[in-house]
Amino acid sequence: MKYIQGQNRSQTYLFPVTLDDAISEDNEVRLIDVFVDSLALESYGFQIDHCENGRPAYHPGDLLKLFIYGYMNKIRSSRRLEKESKRNIEVMWLLGNLHPDHNTISNFRRDNPGAIKKVFMETVKIANYFNLIGATLIAGDSTKFRAQNSKKNNFNQKKITRHLEYIENKLQEYHEALAQNDGDDKKQIEDQIEKHKQRAEGYHEIENQLKESGEPQVSTSDPDSRHMIVRNNITEVAYNVQTTVDAKNNLLIDYKVTNSNDSKAMGNMLQRAKSILRTNQFTALYDKGYHTGSEFKIAHDLNIDTVVAIPGLASQAPNPAYNVENFIYNQQGDYYICPQNQHLTTTGKRHKAETYFFKRYTTKACKSCPVKDLCTKATYGKAVQRSEFQQYIQNNKERVEQNQAHYKRRQAIVEHPYGTIKRQWGFSYIMTKRSIKRASADVGFMMTVYNLRRIINILGIDRFKRYLEDHLSIFLIKIRLWEQRLAYIRALLFSEKNWEASFILPLKQLNFSHISVPNGGF
Repeated sequence: MKYIQGQNRSQTYLFPVTLDDAISEDNEVRLIDVFVDSLALESYGFQIDHCENGRPAYHPGDLLKLFIYGYMNKIRSSRRLEKESKRNIEVMWLLGNLHPDHNTISNFRRDNPGAIKKVFMETVKIANYFNLIGATLIAGDSTKFRAQNSKKNNFNQKKITRHLEYIENKLQEYHEALAQNDGDDKKQIEDQIEKHKQRAEGYHEIENQLKESGEPQVSTSDPDSRHMIVRNNITEVAYNVQTTVDAKNNLLIDYKVTNSNDSKAMGNMLQRAKSILRTNQFTALYDKGYHTGSEFKIAHDLNIDTVVAIPGLASQAPNPAYNVENFIYNQQGDYYICPQNQHLTTTGKRHKAETYFFKRYTTKACKSCPVKDLCTKATYGKAVQRSEFQQYIQNNKERVEQNQAHYKRRQAIVEHPYGTIKRQWGFSYIMTKRSIKRASADVGFMMTVYNLRRIINILGIDRFKRYLEDHLSIFLIKIRLWEQRLAYIRALLFSEKNWEASFILPLKQLNFSHISVPNGGF
C-alpha cells in the first residue's frame, strides 16, 4: 500500500521558503500585526525599560502583538508564550523572529494595565465606526474570576480565632505531656511546642494586618482578592469583574475589575457608559443584585432609564395580601393606605439605616384591626419604612412592568461574552496575582481579544484588515507631517531662506491619492 511521503529532513533546497511565504494572506496573524501597528502606543502610556547602556529593550508593540496572538489562541502563560516564539512559525513571523524571555513577557502585562485598557477602547472605537454598536440598549452584569489565592490563604477574624484556639489547646496538651515526660520524647515535644508558637505568631501578624486594613477579610497570596459566593452556596477567592455589553452585536463597551459585590456598582458603570457612548438615550438592563436605591438616584440624575429585576421581599406578612407592596402611598399627603383602608402616618423623623435614611409610618388602628394577625406579628402593629430613595425604586418597578420583553433579552446579551471567555476559551481564573491592577491587565487582554474576535466574525478578515491598513497609512502620514514641521522649525532657526526647500517641497511630494479617509477621520 502506498502512503504520502514527507520531505527528507536533511535535504537542502535551492529556493528556501521565507517566513512571509509561509504565512497565508488571509491569516489573522497579519491582521494582529496591522492592528497593533495602527495604534499610537506611545500615547497609551506603555511602560518599557530603556537603558542607555547594555542590551536594548523590546518594543511594546512586539510584546503587545505576542499577547494578543496568545489570548486569541488560548495561551496566557508567559512561559508558554516564550516557547511559542521559538517554535510557532506564526509567532516567529509576527515578532520578526524575536524571542523575548518569559520574565520580560510577564512584566509587560504586569506593568501596563492602564495602557491595555486603552487598547481595549480602541476596539470599541472600531466597532462604533462600523456601526456595530447600537447605543440604545445595553446590559450590565458581573462575573467572578478565581484569583491566584486559595481559600486556605484567605482569613477573617472568625477563622483566625478558630486557628488560635486550636493552637492554644495543642500547646496545653504538649505542656502537660512535657511535664510528665523526661525521656527521649522530650526533645520532640519541645520542637512541636516551638512549631505551634511560630504558627500562632503568624496568625497574630495576619490578625494585625486585618485590623489595620479595616477590611472584613485578608488574602495572603493575592491581597486584593476576596472570598465571594460564586453561585448558590459555592464560594471562591476571586475578583468580581463588572462589564457593560451593547445589545446590537453583543460587543463589550466597558469593564472594571473589582473585589466587591454588585450592590453599589451600577451607578459608576452607567456614568462610564454615558461617557463612552456619548449619549444617555439608552436603556440599561441589570439583574436583582444591582437593586439599590442610591444607584437608582444616580441613574435618575444621569437621565438614564434602568430596568433592574426586583428582588423578593426580605420580610413577608403572614398573609401575602398584606405585604408592604400592597400598601398605597399618597405622595401629596405623605401617608400609606393599608388594604383595610387605614392611614399609616409618620412623625417626619428621619431614621438612619446603614447606607440610607428612612421615615417610619404607623397607625393606632392596628391594635383593634380584625386582620392584624394576617398583616404582622409585631405586638404594636404594622410599621412601614420608606427609604429616601423609594420614589426611584418605584419608578424602576413601573419600568420593569412596562418593559418585560426588553428585560427578557438581558441574559442573552450580557452572558454572551462570559460564555465565550470562560466556557469556550477556558479563561475562568486570573493569571496574575498580588494586586487588582495586575488582575486588570489580564482581564483587559481577555476583553480586547473578545471584541477583536467578534469584529472579525462580523466584518471578515479582509474588510477589517483594509480598514486597519488605511488607518495605519494615515497614522504614518501624520508622523511624516510632524517630522516635516520639525524640519521647518529647524530651517527657520538656522536660515529663513531654506524654509521652502526644507518643508514645502517635501510636503508637496506626499501622495494622498491611495488613502480613503473614513467618515469623521481618526
